[in-house]
Amino acid sequence: MKKIKRISAHQKRQYLINELIRFGIYKKNNKHLYEWTLSELETEYQNIDASELELSSNLQLK
Repeated sequence: MKKIKRISAHQKRQYLINELIRFGIYKKNNKHLYEWTLSELETEYQNIDASELELSSNLQLK
């Protein structure tokens, strides 16, 4: 069971790194994405996701 969780966390981490790179984020505060914790990656992704939703809704209102 632990092995499944480890693979899942690794896959989630890799997905978040790929998504952040897609948004042009490679490093922050002199720390590359691969050095970030899963929690840091999730927080940054949520911030970007929220700003994307806000931008999208603003464009629809105009």
